[in-house]
This record gives sequence, structure tokens and C-alpha cells, in this order.
Amino acid sequence: MPRPRAGGGRRGDGLGAVPPRVYGDGERGRGLHSATSEAMAAPARVGLRRWLSSRAPAPRICVVGSGPAGFYTAQHILKFLATGFLCSTPSCPAFLPEHHDLAQVDIYEKLPVPFGLVRFGVAPDHPEVKNVINTFTHTARSDRCAYYGNVTVGRDVTVGELQQAYHAVVLSYGAEDNRVLGIPGENLSGVYSARAFVGWYNGLPENRDKTDITDCSLAALACSKVKRVWLAGRRGPLQVAFTIKELREMINLPGTQPVLNPADFTGLENAVKDAPRPRKRLTELMIKTALEKHREKAVMAQAAVPRQWGLKFQRSPQEVLPTADGMRVRGVRMALTRLEGSGDSAKAVPTGDMEELECGLVLSSIGYRSLPLDPAVPFDTQHSIIPNNLGRVMGVPGLYCSGWVKRGPVGVIITTMNDSFDTAQSVLEDLQEGVLDVSVSKEGFGAVGSILRSRGIRPVSFSEWEKIDAAEVARGKAAGKPREKIVDPQEMLQLIGH
Repeated sequence: MPRPRAGGGRRGDGLGAVPPRVYGDGERGRGLHSATSEAMAAPARVGLRRWLSSRAPAPRICVVGSGPAGFYTAQHILKFLATGFLCSTPSCPAFLPEHHDLAQVDIYEKLPVPFGLVRFGVAPDHPEVKNVINTFTHTARSDRCAYYGNVTVGRDVTVGELQQAYHAVVLSYGAEDNRVLGIPGENLSGVYSARAFVGWYNGLPENRDKTDITDCSLAALACSKVKRVWLAGRRGPLQVAFTIKELREMINLPGTQPVLNPADFTGLENAVKDAPRPRKRLTELMIKTALEKHREKAVMAQAAVPRQWGLKFQRSPQEVLPTADGMRVRGVRMALTRLEGSGDSAKAVPTGDMEELECGLVLSSIGYRSLPLDPAVPFDTQHSIIPNNLGRVMGVPGLYCSGWVKRGPVGVIITTMNDSFDTAQSVLEDLQEGVLDVSVSKEGFGAVGSILRSRGIRPVSFSEWEKIDAAEVARGKAAGKPREKIVDPQEMLQLIGH
């Protein structure tokens, strides 16, 4: 009899937070039935599953990375292996062998704590975005899922060793580096990547010697003497990548004034009439803000506004300028650009004109990038992704990828969810079609645990993470806050007796 899960219910409960995706005609060849079709096929499923049932070992699947991509991949695999339900077309059901509902998914994470960018990349003033952690926790608490933190794949255990221990390995380790501007002066003091800045205020362990958001970062920002922030981009208003929600939040920041030049928006009202609705609404809000704030400025002259922020379009950084002693940043030399083409495909071309923008701090926000994990894994260094076809790593059967390391660092959590479901579906299809050979038993963590012990590595379980979580919440409660993050991995390990 299956062991009951915490909170009651039989095995597999808590894995259905996201409904099955329904593929229509013309979509990818293999999809999932709707709930109605599944119910109608139930009697046939029972008979077919008995026929397909064998003594073959249950699949052992490994996921590397415990961010959204990793957890969504694990969730989708576990959910549909539990039902044994898969279909080739919306009108033709197909099922997985019965023993597949005993599949085990193990998630490995290099940090002691899970959840990746949900923990370390979401702004502290957007706690609602972090609610997805509740879904991930349900998945991790399943008796068919195990979490092993404090394990660096590629160092503590190789991908090859994981492949020996598991029938399938899914790489979902994200993008842990940032792209660089590649201009003179980028290494001066006072120049940082947006990734480093976000890690600083979110308490990413690698930034622990600097500060964390709930303590020193908050104090530092509260005492900040920064009065004006410019956001500069190579292209124009019709190519901005921020959302209307983000723009509204910036416009409504207390004690701040937007500085938008009305001349930057000349003629754009007509240009966006036929644009997609999100782009049209975003541009209209920028135009409205530029005109309103321009009039307010004219009326109020130099009113005492504590802080300002503004947008500088069609500027491309060419050099970070140093102070007289050559140690710190004093400004940025920008090339003015013109646009060739239109819409999202427009390219910024230098006009030959230059301008200097004085500043004491530069944050480059030009994107994250993934890094190679292991010499055994193919890697496209130009695009910083693992070459793949629908999540199947090219040339390496049984190896998969999902999330940013699969498609590049673009999109939001919902984008990653759908991308991860697609990779999980590829795993399920390969199980059904026999591409993954599950006739041979694999030890899973039984084998990996022996390797780790021989190398002096002690993994952190999910229940141990929950002890760290409880300690952070208790510290936050004492300070009148939701959480006080522990940012030192050694302190985390000491807390759980490692």
C-alpha cells in the first residue's frame, strides 16, 4: 500500500495544481486529452495498463536545478506518470506502462536552499509573485520526489555519473552569469551588472559579504544619496522591453518624478494605432506621462522633488569614463543612434554623434547568460544555451534541458512553466515510445549518494530546508517582517546540524 502523504490523500496528491494542457489540431503531434476525454477513456485505460504492465523497473529521473524550470518539469512528469495517461492525438489515447506511476524524480541544487530566481530574483516588494513556491513545495513533499541541496553538479558529481544512475537527466540550472557590455572602463569601481545588484538586495549567498535586503540593503537604500536615475537604451520607445505594469509602478513611486522628453514621442500616436494592444497601451502611457510631466514641470519650475528618473532613447554606451585618479566611474560616453527598420526588428545604427552622461554608478542590464555545466554536455557558446530539439539535448539520448539554459534568458515565470511542460512532455513521450530504456534497473540517488559520501558531500533534504525556512520566518517575525533571509550557506548548514 502506498505511504500516505503529509496532510492526507493518496500518493500523487498535490501535483495537479496546473491543469493538463490541451493541444488542438495543428499543434504539436502529441498532446494531452482534456479532462472529459480522460474520463471517457478510463475503462479502456485500466485494461490497457494491465496489458502493458510488466516487471520492468520504475523510471528514475533526475532534474538539475530547483528554480521554476526544474520544479515545473518535475511537477509535469510526476503528474502524468501518476495517471499513466498520455495521448498521441486528441482523438487517440495512449498510455504509459503501469509501473511508470512508481517513477521517482530527484531534484539536485547547488545551494542548500531551493526555488532559484523565485527566491533570489523576484523584487522584495512583489511577494505575490513568490506564491508559486507553494506549488513547488507540494511537488517536493510528494513521496515520489526528493530534493538534494548543497550538491554542485559538474563538481561534486558529473553529468555522466548522473546518467549512469538515472534513466533520464533534465538540466534546468538556469543562467547564473550576466552578459557584458564589452566596452572600455567596464571594470571600474562603481560599475555593476543588474544581476549583481539584484543578488545584493535579495540576499544571494555569493553576495553575502555585501548585504541582504531585509537588513543592510534596506538601510543602505534608505540612506542613499542618489537623486536621479537614467535608463538608457539603444533603440526607441516602440522597442522598450518593460511592461505597462512596470511603467505604472515607476510613475507612481512616492517622492519621485518621471523625466520623459515629449520630443522622443513625436508622431508615435499615429504609429501605434495598428500596433498590438499591449504595445499600444504602453506607448500611450509613455506619451501621456511625457506630456503631463512636462506641463507640470513648466508650471512648478524646479519644485522640490526628492528624486527623478528618466528614459534616454537611442543611446549606445561606448566607454565608461574614469575619475581623474582612474579608479572610479564618473560618466558614460554614449553614441547617438538612428533606427533602421521598424517594430521589434528595428536596428540601432550609430549616427557618429556622441554625448557624455555624468554619473557615479552604472548598472548594466543587458541580460543573463548560462554557462557550460560539464564537458560531457554540448553547449552553444554563441547563444549560451544547450543545443536541443523540444528539450532533447542534441546528440545525447536520455539528456534533456528546460528553462533558460534551453531557450535563453527571456520571458517570465509563466513562459518558463510552458517551456518546462514541453520538455517534460518530451520525456513522457520517450518513455512511452521506448526511447528511454527502462528495462535496466537504475539506482538513482542510491548510487549518487554513495558517490557524494565518498567525496565528503552531505546533501540537504527538503525537510532540512524547511527548518531553514522556519528559522528565517521566525527571525523576520521578531523584526516585524515576513522573513529575514540567512545569506551565509555555512550558517544554513550549521542550523540543520551539518
